[in-house]
Order: sequence, then C-alpha cells, then structure tokens
Amino acid sequence: MSDSRWTRFQEEHALDGTVHRLLARLSPRAPRPIRAGTAPRVKPATQATASVVIPCYNYGRFLPDAVRSALSQDGVEVEVIVVDDQSTDDSREVAAGLAEGDARVRLLVNPVNSGHVRSFNAGWEASTGEFVVKLDADDLLTPGSLSRAIALFEANPSVGLVYGHPRHFTTSTPPDGRVATVRWSVWAGRDWLAERCRLGVSAITNPEMVIRASFLRESGAMNPAVDYAPDMEISLRAAAVSDIGYVGGADQALHREHGESMSETDGAGTLVDLKARRLAFEHALEALPEPDRSRMLALAGRGLAEDALRFASSARDRGRSRSETEDLLRFAREASAEVFDSPEYRRLLRRADGGGTRAAAALRRARRRWRQERYHVRWMMSGV
Repeated sequence: MSDSRWTRFQEEHALDGTVHRLLARLSPRAPRPIRAGTAPRVKPATQATASVVIPCYNYGRFLPDAVRSALSQDGVEVEVIVVDDQSTDDSREVAAGLAEGDARVRLLVNPVNSGHVRSFNAGWEASTGEFVVKLDADDLLTPGSLSRAIALFEANPSVGLVYGHPRHFTTSTPPDGRVATVRWSVWAGRDWLAERCRLGVSAITNPEMVIRASFLRESGAMNPAVDYAPDMEISLRAAAVSDIGYVGGADQALHREHGESMSETDGAGTLVDLKARRLAFEHALEALPEPDRSRMLALAGRGLAEDALRFASSARDRGRSRSETEDLLRFAREASAEVFDSPEYRRLLRRADGGGTRAAAALRRARRRWRQERYHVRWMMSGV
C-alpha cells in the first residue's frame, strides 16, 4: 500500500471502532488518561455561550463557509467575531454582509495589518463567551463540535482546553464531518505536557481546539512572539495549569490545505518549523515553577534534537546539500547537548562525506517512515 493510500485508509477509518482497535495495536503506547470512556452526553446540560473568533486576511472566498459552520452549531449560543486584517480582496465587504444578515456576527477591522495572532487577540478581547475558538477563515467547524467539547468541559471542571480530530481536506468542496460513537479522554495536564515535550511536536493543528475564556483571562491571550506556532504554545501553556480533554469518535473540525495557507508559505520549511516549536516550548514552559520548568525544557530539547537528527538523516540520504544537513545538526546541538551521545548523530558524522550504500539508505528511510506512521496512527486514534 503506497503512502498516499495508507494515509487515506487511516483517515477514512479513523472513527471505525474495529479498525480503531486494530490500528491502535500498531502504535506506541500513549500516556494513560486519568478519565476516559464513552461520552455520557454530547450536548451541554445548560445553554453555554461560545465565541468563535475568525481572523481573516484575503480569504473572502472562504469566509462565508467558515461563518456558517460556526452559526450552525446546535446546543450552544454562538457569537462570531470576524477580524479583518486590512485585507486587499473583498473580505471586509463579505464580512460586513454576513454581519448585516445575522446579529450574531460582528466585524472588527484592524487599523494596520497585524497578523493572525494579534487579530485573534483583538477578537477575543471583544468577545463575551464562556468558551473561545480560533477559527481561521479557510477552516470550518463540524456540526455538533462545540456541543461535544462543551459537554466534556461541563463534566470535567479541571479541564482548560478540549480538542479533537481535525479532518484535513484539499478539495474545493469541504467533506462532511463524520460522527461514530463519541468518546472522551482527560489527561492530567502535566502528563500531557511531558509527552508533548518528549516528542517535541504539537498534537493540535488549530480549529479543533476550544479554550475556556477564564483560562485566557488568567493566563493571557495568544503570544504574538510565537507567530508560527501560537496554537501549540497556548495548548502547552494550558496543560501547565489545567487538565486537557479530547473528544474522540467524531471529526471536530475541517482543516483546509491549500497553497496559500501559512503552513505552505511563510511558515513552511523544516528549520522554520523546528525553531517555531522550540520558541513555543520556551514561552509556554515559563508558566511552570522550578525545577519542573528546567526538567520539561530539557525534555523538549531532546525531543526537538532527535527530530532535527531524523530530518538531517533524511536530507543526507536524499542527497540534499551539505549546508542543509549542517543547519539541522547545528539546531540539534543547540537544542540539546545530549545529542553528541546519540547513535544517530555518530552515524551522521560517519556519513558526512556521502558514504554508505543505497541499500543502507533505503533501510534508514523505511525505519523513519515506520516510526512516523506508528506515531501518526497513535495521534489519529487517541489524539496524542
């Protein structure tokens, strides 16, 4: 089965109970939640309020679908705040028309182009909901996603952030959000945080994340200093002070992948991604007291260094430039001094002059792919 067919198989069967159990056996063991089970209910017991903040820059063509996906949520009183970041297309006019047609929609306009993080913060500061979602204008919420998340919040007052499975798509018409047997998990925040540090990667892409407004008031809004990984930073920060909840068995959001998204333009590139993750850890872990902060930073450094080594090994095997490999090795050394004792590091140094057979390179690629797929399966199945 090719990589693309395997990825599609995982995506298509992520919510199937039998396949779920089979795929789960392929994946590494996940951190044990403190509470888990089939969702006792999928709608809030009371009429909760949610604010959906939509930063928008030149996404007027996507904006109506994003707004409709928020307004169509059942069991929740929703307000939508569109923040136009000095768009040069018709975004402002589209947003104004949506606001005129529904009193639940408001339009804010930044005085100058400020970026998506400051745009979200401006929208959140004007919001009134008990729960907050940052929904990029090219993404969508799925039907019932806010009800499912808020029901989990209600049942678990210690939870500061809830996320779920985001379904990624590239088609012009968004797919339907799927729902099977809804289940939930709650992790102790520090356990969830430690696993993110160990792996050095985020578990959240963005639109599937719902945050308690009270956490934002106490901890602060999104950090503009972490421009390429603000969602990762705020999820780590939430885990430092609260438990983390996960809604399984349903697509919680639809994430649109296209060539104009930040992940494909300004935020693209291996080193950009690694540096953004390191910055997210550094800022988020400031919320921890010592010695926990130093311990978690060291753990995150090792995770990032190991990831950089895998990227460097892949670059070397693909015959990429020596400078690219050196840049990645330099990042790994900066992230963690322990990298010098890594077998992967020593093997890379031996291959610095391009030595090694094609068969050995193919074996290394297969090992890296197997590890990547096993952790991807785990993320698809459990959220971590």
